[in-house]
Order: sequence, then structure tokens, then C-alpha cells
Amino acid sequence: MAQGTVQVTHTGTSRWRRRTGEYASLAAALEAAGDGDVLTVAPGTYRENLVVQRAVTLRGPEGSPGSVRIAPVDGVPLTVRASAVVQDLHVEGQDAAAPALLVEEGAPELVDVRITTRSAAGIEVRGDARPTVRRCTVDNPAGVGIAVVDGGGGVFEECEVMAAAQSGVAARGGARPRLERCRVHHTSGAGLSATGENSSLEAIGCEVYEIRGSGVQVTARATAHLTDCDVHRTTADGVTLDTDAVLTLADCRIHDIPENAVDLRSRSVLTLTRTTVRQFGRNGLSVWDPGTRVDADQCEIFDSTGDYPAVWVSDGATAVLDSCRVHDVQDALFVLDRGSRADVVDSDLTQVRNTAVSVSDGATTQLDDCRIRDAATGAWFRDHGSGGTLSGCTIDGTQTGVIVTKGADPTIERCTVTSPAEAGFYVSADGRGSFLNCRVTGSGGYGFHVIDGCRATLRKCRTERCARGGYEFADGGPGTSGDGPVVEDCTSDESAGLRLPEPPRETAVQTTGRSSGLLGAIPGQRSTEQDHLVTAVPEPEKPARTSSAVLGELDALVGLESVKREVRALTDMIEVGRRRQQAGLKAASVRRHLVFTGAPGTGKTTVARLYGEILASLGVLETGHLVEVSRVDLVGEHIGSTAIRTQDAFERARGGVLFIDEAYALSPEDSGRDFGREAIDTLVKLMEDHRDAVVVIVAGYTAEMERFLSVNPGVASRFSRTITFGDYGPDELLRIVEQQAEEHEYRLGHGTTEALLKYFTAIPKGPSFGNGRTARQTFEAMVERHAGRVAQLAEPSTDQLTLLYPEDLPQLP
Repeated sequence: MAQGTVQVTHTGTSRWRRRTGEYASLAAALEAAGDGDVLTVAPGTYRENLVVQRAVTLRGPEGSPGSVRIAPVDGVPLTVRASAVVQDLHVEGQDAAAPALLVEEGAPELVDVRITTRSAAGIEVRGDARPTVRRCTVDNPAGVGIAVVDGGGGVFEECEVMAAAQSGVAARGGARPRLERCRVHHTSGAGLSATGENSSLEAIGCEVYEIRGSGVQVTARATAHLTDCDVHRTTADGVTLDTDAVLTLADCRIHDIPENAVDLRSRSVLTLTRTTVRQFGRNGLSVWDPGTRVDADQCEIFDSTGDYPAVWVSDGATAVLDSCRVHDVQDALFVLDRGSRADVVDSDLTQVRNTAVSVSDGATTQLDDCRIRDAATGAWFRDHGSGGTLSGCTIDGTQTGVIVTKGADPTIERCTVTSPAEAGFYVSADGRGSFLNCRVTGSGGYGFHVIDGCRATLRKCRTERCARGGYEFADGGPGTSGDGPVVEDCTSDESAGLRLPEPPRETAVQTTGRSSGLLGAIPGQRSTEQDHLVTAVPEPEKPARTSSAVLGELDALVGLESVKREVRALTDMIEVGRRRQQAGLKAASVRRHLVFTGAPGTGKTTVARLYGEILASLGVLETGHLVEVSRVDLVGEHIGSTAIRTQDAFERARGGVLFIDEAYALSPEDSGRDFGREAIDTLVKLMEDHRDAVVVIVAGYTAEMERFLSVNPGVASRFSRTITFGDYGPDELLRIVEQQAEEHEYRLGHGTTEALLKYFTAIPKGPSFGNGRTARQTFEAMVERHAGRVAQLAEPSTDQLTLLYPEDLPQLP
């Protein structure tokens, strides 16, 4: 389209000026125009760099939107330095170092301007400029959509940024734009961005969506206020705050976010009022660092699509939820780390697949008059220093109402737990806690279940209709000589009331039948039943073998030459270290935990047992006994039971070796929120806290164990070395069969040795190959076939009863 003419309608009062005039270029028309004049631009393409310095009206023809193109080869196509009106123009820029439309001064009006450009910015407002921008569109796949910088401001109404290579709307350097009913979408940076001290962005009734980055980003002491806005379908976090940022969200909707819906760090402050957060892949609210704070009032957080807590508070941050609803999520509220705190008032936490409230690593939480319903665990205070208060709360329809473990010490007062499947309140592993005026009704298990002699305090509590009993104090209850719970003025609807167990006699030990429940070992008898007392008879101790004797048994094993060398080297290090200590010298630190890799049947369990005996003979371990477990022994069916099962296995191995076969099963590749991770975390902490009490050996296939260690650096750092158990060769498998035959008083007949070598050479070595197990199974099959052959003889001789021949070999699999 060729360049047209420009008609200028003069409004000046000087008699010498014409009322109208036509000019061949926009530049000439602008030069001739005065304040108040109207410049009507004929359709066409104008390759000019325009500067508007007077309060004129510059517009395209009525009824032909987009017919006037301002498209110079380079530079800024349109610069406005006055309170002018620019309307119905199409601006195109090509300069990556300059904006397409630059507003430098005044309070101009930009109306129905379309900007299609590949510039540094579609619209840039700077300095003292305060434009009003209405119904403008920006398409800039090379830079920022709208940039307001260096103290600039203005109002943007019903504008659309439909593409930007960077932020859709960016405020920096003390800028203060206001957006009303705008749409920002398909940007490669943040949808809305405010950064720098004194920078502030306000958005009302706006929509931010389809963003390849964060929907809203506020950083470096900037502030922002969003009212009645939608933020959705981003690839990164929905809202990001960092470094003293301040943001207010009122009546907003944040949804369809694959990462954190809202993430804030480094002393940022967020206030949410009547805002909904839903369909998020990670945390709904993610709050980090000392001084960072969230205040949420009348908000709703729900419908998480990932396996993460809806509200995450850590590293000393604070969150306050007042009259909020959190529901249909994996976990509702996780508070971690010393100094972190969450205050929740008059709120509902419902439809929670795992834990409604989790407090750990020294954090605290305060829940007042809250309602927790339909969760696996209502509240879990996990470890030493973790605590807080639950006051006036109701917990309904959970597996367990409240769990207190590992030295945690909360105060639970005036709380009611209704219809828990397992226990109303469960305290174990040195957990403490004060339970005041609490009530449990309709429990499928116990009302209060306190084990391990935990020093919990129960005052004026009440239980009703608890299937297994109102109160259970296992392993040292009130009234025993141990350091168990303190119980005062507690009642139950059982006819016998609350009866405290009698202290055991000095010459007797208390034995209680046990059955396993989802929360671990649960005494089979209630505390209201009479305990059965038997005289304690100590078991005779087995004479301990010397390390030389145990190493001799190790040497007698078939094959495993590299394994034997590794174990001997480790044993020598430990022995020399012990002797150096006895001589008053420093001993090198030797981590005794091991990784065994290799296929099944290569002797890993046998070597683990002998290794424990060796360490016991050297005085490193107390007993050296072996406790063998696998995933099924450690991982429970719901959150809470896994940690307890893992701790129980660790305690059984105390003084010996805990051997975890197929340990990689604790961390499957598609684990998500698999409870195996909880077993790993518990195990790592126990290994650190009791490093001299138990030796842990993890074992499994070589490739799978390498992956297991690579994805769990916390586990990998606890082990000193990896010992690889290679597959047995045909000669070694033959030797195992010969040992089996000798042990069971059989002999190999003529040709059987050669037949076995050919058999073990030809046997498939796939995943089902069992190495030593295969050799033993082969021997058992030969014995079975031998029996079928010899049973037909009337009076077989001794040779016939003992000799195994090639025909006794089974068919190759």
C-alpha cells in the first residue's frame, strides 16, 4: 500500500492559518500542526520515524481500522512527547534495540492502536509520562510486550499482549502502571513482571494465561496488587515473589499450573483475600526463608494434580490461614525447619489423601477451631523440637487422628477425634505431647495408643466406643518403673474405666502377645486385662567365634574371590584401627555400611551374616546377628506406618546387621509419592543418629543399585564401599553341587562331572538364573530323579543308593 496524504484540520484562531491542509508526509503534517489540531491519515504505509511533540490528534480514517501502517526500516516508529491522542494506527517496528511505540512525556491517549513488531518493546513508557492506553494490542515475539520504566506510569484499559519473547507487561525502575481488564497471553517470559524498589504494578480484572514462564513475577522490593484477576496455564510457577517483594491478591483465581501455584522467598510478603488456587502440580502455596510471610483470608486451595503438599512452609517462613478451605489434595499443610510457623484459624482441611498437617525439623504450628476430615493422618508431629498447639479442633474420618513421634512435643487441647480407623492419638519413638480435655469416639482401634514408654501427658481425656480399647500403654505405661505417660482424670465408656497396669515384680518379666497392625506392633491384650507373668529364664549365650574362624568359613565358600579380598581388606582396616586406639593413636574412620551388588544366588546374604559375625568378634558390634528385610517389611500401606515399620526393623537389628535385599525397590523409577521414600528418609536418619549401633547392608542387582544410589545421594553418602558379587562360572557351580552331594552323602558317578559342566555351560544366564540357587536346585532335581529310578529296584546296593549319573540331570530350562 503506497503512502497517502495527511489532512490536517487546524483549530488555531490565527486568521492567517488555513482551516485545513493536506501534506504528503506525516512528518510535514506534524511540523505544521499546532496544539488541538486533528491529523487524519489516509490509508497507506508510512516509512517514517514520527515524533509527536504537540497536543494533537493523530488518527487513521474512520471505518478503516489498521489501514494506516507506520513502518520505518529502523529506529522508533512512533515517539510521543506530549498529551496527544493517537488512534486507529498500525505500528510496525524492526529495531531490536528500540521500542515500537515510545511515550516519553505528557499524558497522551492511545486508542485502538495495533502494534505488530520485532522490537525491544512493543510499547515503552518512561520518565514522567502518564498515558492512557485503551483497546491496544501488542504482538512482539522479539522483546517485551509493554515496558513501563524509569518512573513511568499510566493506565492500560482493555489492552491485549498476545505474544512476547520476554515479559508481557514489565514494570521496573520505580514505574507504576495500572492495568484494567487487560489480557496477557502466549509470552515466553513472565506474564506480568514488577522489579526494583518503588516499582509497583496494579491489575484489575485482568487475565494472564498460556505463559512460558511465571504468570506474575514480583522481585527486588517491588510491589503489586491484583484484584479479580485470572492466572492460568503457565509452564512455570503461577505467581513468583522474591527478595522483599510485596503482593496483594484479592478475589483472584490461580489455576491449571504445572508447578507451584504461588512461590515466595527471601522476605517476600503475600496477602491473599477471597482467592482460589486450584489444579496445581506442585505446591499451592510454597513459602521459604526467614521473614517470608503469607496471610490468606477466606481463600480456597484445592484439586492438586501432583504429589506435593498444598501449603509448604520451610526455612523459617510463616503462613497464616484464616477461614480458608484446603481440600482434594495429596497433603494439606507441611511445616518444616526451625523457625518455620503456620497459624491456621477456623479453616477446613478435607479430602486429603495423606497427611492434613505435618510438622517436622523443629517447626511449630497453631491450629485453632479447625476441622480436619477424610485424611489418612490428621496431624503428624514428626521429630525433636517440632510442636505447637491444636486447640478446639475436630478430626473426623482419618486412619489416625494425631501422630507424635521422635521427640516431638505438641500441646493438643479440647480436640475431638471421631471414627479413626486405627487410633485417635498415637505416640511412639520418644514422642511426647500434652493431651488436655481431648476426646476420641468410634475408633476402629485404640483411643489413645502410647508405646515405647513415651512420656506423653493425658489430662481429663475421654474415650467412647473404641473397638480395641480406650487407652493402650505398651512397653511401659503409667504406674510402671519406666518413664512412661502421665495420666490424670481420664475416663472411658468401658465398664472397667481406665485401669492402669500394675508395675511388674522384680523376679518376673511382662510378656504380651502381639499382633501387627498398620501402625506397627500392637499389643494383643488391652491394658485393662490382667498381665501374664512368667519367671525370666536367661538364654544361654552362644560362644562367640574368633574373626579368624569366621574368615575361615568365608574362605571356604565357593568362588567370590574378589568379595573375599574386599571383606578381608575392610576387616584389616577395622582391626588395625582398634589396635591403634589401644596404643593411644588416632584411628582412621571406617564406615562399615556396605552395598552388595549382583544377581540372586551369589552369596550376598551369607557374606552379610559372616560380616556381622566378624564385626562382633572384633568388638565393633555387640552381637553381630543378621536381620534380613525387604520392601514389604519396611513400607506400610498408608503414611505413618512406614516410618514405624522401618524403625522397628532397625531396632531389631540393633547390635547387628540390617540386610535390605532388593533395596532399589524402595525407590522405584515411577515412584511419585511412593511410601518407599519415607522408609529411605527414616533409615538415613537412624543411620546417622545410631551410627555405631547397627551396620546396614543394601543389596540388589548391579544396574538397579547404581540407579538407587544415584537418585538418593543421602543414602549413597552413608556407605563406605560397594562390593560386587559376580555370577558363578560352570566350574564353581559344579563345586557347589559336589559340596551338596558330600553333605547329603551322595557321590557323582562316572561321567556325571563332565555332564554337569556341559549343563552349567549351556544353561541360560538370563534374569531368572539363580547362580548358587540354581546349583542347589539342580542337585535337588538330580536327587528326585535318582529316587524315581532307584525306587524301582527291589534291593538296591549302597552304590545304587548314593551314585548320581548323567541321566539324573534335569532338562535345560
